[in-house]
Amino acid sequence: MEAKAIAKYIRMSPMKVGVVLSLIRGKDVNQAFAILKFTPRDAAVVVDKVLKSAVANAENNLSLDRGNLIVSEAYACSGPILKRMQPHAQGRAFRINKRTSHITLVVKERA
Repeated sequence: MEAKAIAKYIRMSPMKVGVVLSLIRGKDVNQAFAILKFTPRDAAVVVDKVLKSAVANAENNLSLDRGNLIVSEAYACSGPILKRMQPHAQGRAFRINKRTSHITLVVKERA
C-alpha cells in the first residue's frame, strides 16, 4: 500500500528541487521532516508541503500508521517553461527560460 502526492506547476527548476528530494529519498517520514526543516533551500518548503500531503493521504485514505511510513519515491519532472526575453547589447534579445516542476512523492509502509 502506498500513498502519493503531486504538486504541479511549481515555479522552480526541477534540478534545484531534485537536490532536496535526494536528501529525503528512502528515509523515514519523521526523519525526512527533520531534514527538510533544517535544509536552507527554497525548495525545502515546497517539498515539505508535498510530504505532509502524502502522509495525510496515507493516514486518511489508506489508514496507514505514520510511524511506519518511509519515502519510497521522490522525483521532480519538468513542467512547461515560461519563455521570456531580455534586451541585450546592439538590439539583440536573449531568452530567459523560467522553468517549472511537477513534484511527486510516494510514501509506503516499511516492509
